[in-house]
Amino acid sequence: MSTAPASPSTPYEVLVVGNGGREHALALALTADPSVAAVHAAPGNPGTAEIGTNHVVEATDPVAVAQLARELGVGLVVVGPEAPLAAGVADAVREAGIACFGPSAAAARLESSKAFAKEVMEAASVPTGQCRVCRTVDEAGAALDEFGATYVVKDDGLASGKGVVVTDDRDLALAHADSCDAVVIEEFLDGPEVSLFAITDGTTVLPMLPAQDFKRVGDDDAGPNTGGMGAYAPLPWLPDGTVEQVERTVIRPVVDEMARRGTPFSGLLYTGLAITADGPKVIEFNARFGDPETQSLLPLLENPLGEVLLAAAQGRLSEIGELRWKDASAVTVVLASHNYPDTPRTGDPITGTEQVGDGAHVVHAGTARDAEGRLVSSGGRVLAVVGVGDDLGDARDRAYAGLTGIDLPGGHHRTDIALAAAEQQRGGENA
Repeated sequence: MSTAPASPSTPYEVLVVGNGGREHALALALTADPSVAAVHAAPGNPGTAEIGTNHVVEATDPVAVAQLARELGVGLVVVGPEAPLAAGVADAVREAGIACFGPSAAAARLESSKAFAKEVMEAASVPTGQCRVCRTVDEAGAALDEFGATYVVKDDGLASGKGVVVTDDRDLALAHADSCDAVVIEEFLDGPEVSLFAITDGTTVLPMLPAQDFKRVGDDDAGPNTGGMGAYAPLPWLPDGTVEQVERTVIRPVVDEMARRGTPFSGLLYTGLAITADGPKVIEFNARFGDPETQSLLPLLENPLGEVLLAAAQGRLSEIGELRWKDASAVTVVLASHNYPDTPRTGDPITGTEQVGDGAHVVHAGTARDAEGRLVSSGGRVLAVVGVGDDLGDARDRAYAGLTGIDLPGGHHRTDIALAAAEQQRGGENA
């Protein structure tokens, strides 16, 4: 039976669904919440095993996850990745009578279908780029010619953060369209990109700090898109009032539109924005915490994370008030496997994660234990080092200092995460 907390202050256990860096970051923040008695992860990774208990389960199997939550008697389930949400894991957990942070499969279509998201944005009068939904090569070619370069081609479905091609090469854009069952081709939105997360129970909306991630594999945004090579928060260069503007023109209208459709969105609404000359416009929505932005955001949150997520899951987010943030900065740098983002080499030994220095910590993602118990790589984005400091320069120094002591044969990382923003911030302080 579920042991849902009788009151927000009653200790309860939490099950985090997923096995990546986002889930380890969530587990770390949850263990710091005094109301959380224990954290479980399904299936988890070596990082979550250090602070909680891992359980072998197929994360996209709604029945198996709900059964595990019942057996553990947890008071809250937090679904991390997009695939379990699209599969209906949150629905199954709620049907089992257990509080769940994460949208229903119907509401998660905001991420699992780019075409559906565009439809919702149009109905809610949300500022975004013009687009065409294409299901044949001929349709895609016509749309590419209509919008012109720079071409933006998005797989309509889930693609683990790598289903988007942004290029000036028409042949490459058309080849990507041809490789997908359906694509959304849209006008290119010029301007710096911002990730703005909002926690919602379907009525109340609590925006988090804006963050920025780095999608390209190489310095100066060179090379192909990845799942994210780093992130930082806050954004000192973002114009004052941007968060309030996006909440008013994007987040609340979408939450209201989803409720009007009978599919209320409860969970984490991730809005990917381009800050254009005409103001913020939506690039995409995700239906869960972003990775690696979450790794930078959660160390800055002063509110106990479990308290906030449980309130959202129980429909009483209005009790929380505005989120509170530390007067600090955080920078996350991802260490990737040899050959990532193409087929990554796995099984390489990882050393040096235990000592990364003050103000820094390691978040595990694509790691595993081999037969001898040694830490090895098991995926493309292997781990991240998160530095927290007084400003972005301090946070960068701590993150990169921590990374220098970690060895992964063939591993690679970007050297410019938050560099421009840190230089701009310190230049402004010295002006």
